[in-house]
Amino acid sequence: MNKQGKKIGKKWMVAVLAGALVVQPLAVPGWGALTGVHEASAAAAVSINKTNEEIITSGANLLTYKYSVPRSGKAATGLASVIQVDLQNPYVKLDVMTGKGGKFTTLQTVSGMAKETDAVAGVNGDYFNTAAEGAPMGAQVSNGVLMSSPSELKGMYAFGVTKDRKPVIDQYDFSGTVNSDGGQAFDLAGINLVSYSPEPDGGYSHVDAMYIYTDAWGNAERPKNSATIPSEALVENGVVTKVSLNKALEGTVPEGAYILRAHGKAATYMKANLTVGARVQTDYSLVSRTTGQKLDPASLEVMIGGHTILVDNGKAASFSRNVNSIGGYRARTALGYSQSGRYAYIVTVQDNDGSSGMSLTELQGFMTSLGIWKGINLDGGGSTTMVSRPLGEEQAQLTFTTEYGGQTQRSVVNGLGVYTTAPEGKLKGFAVSGKTQLLIGETANYSVKGYDTYYNPIAAANINPSWKSSNSNVVWNGSTLTAKKAGTATLTATSSGVSSTLQVEVLGADSLSSLNLGAATASLKVGTVVPLSVTATLKSGNTVSIDPSALDWEFVGFKGRIKDGSLNVTSVNSGAKVGYAIASYEGFKTMLTLADVQETDWETFENVAYGLSFTGSPSAVTGKVQIKSGTGTHSGSKVLRLDYDTTAGTGNKYAYVNLNGSSGKTLPSGASALSLDVLGDNSYNWLRAEVVGADGKTVYVDLAKSLNFTGWKTLSVNLNQYGTIAYPAKVKRIYVVNLAEGQDERSASGFVEIDNIKTTSPADAGSLGLPSGVNAKMTVGSKTLLTNGKASTMDVSPVVRGGVTYLPVKYITDAFGGTSGWEAKSGSISIRRGDQLLVLNLNKKDYILNGKRKTSDSATISVSNRTLVPVRLVSEQLGLLVKWEQETKTVTIES
Repeated sequence: MNKQGKKIGKKWMVAVLAGALVVQPLAVPGWGALTGVHEASAAAAVSINKTNEEIITSGANLLTYKYSVPRSGKAATGLASVIQVDLQNPYVKLDVMTGKGGKFTTLQTVSGMAKETDAVAGVNGDYFNTAAEGAPMGAQVSNGVLMSSPSELKGMYAFGVTKDRKPVIDQYDFSGTVNSDGGQAFDLAGINLVSYSPEPDGGYSHVDAMYIYTDAWGNAERPKNSATIPSEALVENGVVTKVSLNKALEGTVPEGAYILRAHGKAATYMKANLTVGARVQTDYSLVSRTTGQKLDPASLEVMIGGHTILVDNGKAASFSRNVNSIGGYRARTALGYSQSGRYAYIVTVQDNDGSSGMSLTELQGFMTSLGIWKGINLDGGGSTTMVSRPLGEEQAQLTFTTEYGGQTQRSVVNGLGVYTTAPEGKLKGFAVSGKTQLLIGETANYSVKGYDTYYNPIAAANINPSWKSSNSNVVWNGSTLTAKKAGTATLTATSSGVSSTLQVEVLGADSLSSLNLGAATASLKVGTVVPLSVTATLKSGNTVSIDPSALDWEFVGFKGRIKDGSLNVTSVNSGAKVGYAIASYEGFKTMLTLADVQETDWETFENVAYGLSFTGSPSAVTGKVQIKSGTGTHSGSKVLRLDYDTTAGTGNKYAYVNLNGSSGKTLPSGASALSLDVLGDNSYNWLRAEVVGADGKTVYVDLAKSLNFTGWKTLSVNLNQYGTIAYPAKVKRIYVVNLAEGQDERSASGFVEIDNIKTTSPADAGSLGLPSGVNAKMTVGSKTLLTNGKASTMDVSPVVRGGVTYLPVKYITDAFGGTSGWEAKSGSISIRRGDQLLVLNLNKKDYILNGKRKTSDSATISVSNRTLVPVRLVSEQLGLLVKWEQETKTVTIES
């Protein structure tokens, strides 16, 4: 039990404040997932395979697993990263990481907290109300200090480790009192909590209650949206030094002090007992809801709050809370320990391009497969983040890509860190550091970083290793490595009898699923500079950044060069109206079209001559639309503002801006890209536009997959990625989406402002040199080709194989424009028509269209030394219309 008279170490004294209830607070978004009854759970059957194990530090290992789980008759696969911590190892410990500077209300990424606290590994922690200041919902203890008490919520578990290195998982209540000069005591309601609705009785957490706010609370308001007027008393060194009745004290809590915050009955007690100069003592503990026993926070090395229990006695447990709002297949974070109590497990499941995420029942199956005896769920989804320190490195690095992609991380309220307490040891070995994936022809530098007997980094200036490769896929040239052939190779460094290896993969074209230049169109004129941000997406789902100069380039219609990451147009061929920059990596091609590109101010909102209206779906979603004066960098212009509130209703929620009633506003013909300025609200909601083509097909365009920013930001969208849009097309609606899955992680209400929507349109078909109104007919078994009624003779007739009609591609490009070429090295045909680039591989069903690998039902074939292509596949991918007449076995192609 914690007893405080004067400040001892980092423990705080507490005083009480009073006030009157003034308003009825609105339901606070972000807490919905935490209400409701528990439900039974049965673990899903999860098959796991450990693919890698790395030492982080003495007593902590990073384990990587590949999992497979049946879903809807198919196997879903993914990756999980687990840190195993040996609690019997004296040189490793767990502790909480808190915001910035160890303070609540500040929020920080896991990487940031790990760097700030010198953690060798870390993971995101407790649930928190995204609409509140940023404090955990559960208990938090660091080195015996109770930084945050558990909220009065049912079914919320916490994970802790005692100072004698025993793991505990249980539900806890807070019990505490405050008294002055040995007089009558008053009950404490908690420490450093946001306002919330206690369970099961509901109501308002801070009414008639007294709370402690320590110097770990970063905000000056304690807390916001409490629906109460506070009275506050500042306690320093166990003595009340300031009292403010019916008004909060100004400023934040001084270092080493604490503020007692009171309302109603608690404020009355404060007025009578906590006067300036009074000595104050607080007495508090945690109480197990399972046993009723008190747990002194001082006996804990660490504690962090979580959500539902997942595993108990080595089996899937019934959920202790309703989990509907945290369901679905998401990234997951969990904590647990082994039956012996020796090992703690920090569990994360990835949800990214290379992994499918897990449901909670699948997570239970995974944890029991690991041998976890008892475990709980932590905040997941977009919050799931793990960092770990590779051998020899000084700082922890992002272990895997988050749900947001790339290096993007959500700022969270706290995390659980892994720390080393080992002394400096002797040099034990070294790790090879450098790129693990290379492009053919790429040259890279490699180095070694030493580590000591406790696997912590150590200066290794005297290590001068020799290097060798296991095969000819890579070649070592004195100080650099050059990739020569696709495949894998083991790079070995040896020094003083100690060796270290690194597996290096040389990526071939077969490893790629897409190649993106970061630009689709540009203007064809001398002096044009096109910044290129080249990325390759691998079949594994990982992405690789590529130096544009590492690709093979072909320029058609102009001369150019790749310099400093950009395409530079140095001259334009006489008479050329369109040009093409074709980039190739071992035959995997993509293309940038250069023509008379026109940028149009599609909507500036200065003089809107059509109606704008709001619609919510479901109908419980409310909001409004208006044209108003901008702010900040847009203070001199008018902007579109959408206010939305998705608090009510269930399921996916939509807040629409309807343009011109139900008619929409017309896009310029052939618009290939658009840009817009958006004022974000950091809600993490989804901003989209609904475009309807002339054929009635709807395309949903992502403007911002996550509104995870504030202030004005220019967003760019490549419309070509959505396939062929039939023009004239119209933008019907712009809207904010709050998906049902993960709603607890996003703000339920907010606003966005939009300005300066611009469109970019490439050259039309005529300026691309493509004939229009062409009709070509050919019949299986006949060498006659009718082009707009004019007959010509082909040297081979169309053939049918497996229900697919084949023909040499030249007869398509001759009639409808374009070029084709056979590449013997890769066994492929490249076909270019207008702004479409198609690559077909002989005897393979996969093909590449504008830099994206796709799969068809038919493959290019060779008959009598002639390469024949599937007529329908090629024609439709090149933007042509194909008709088949079964009775006459006639193929008609139209442009």
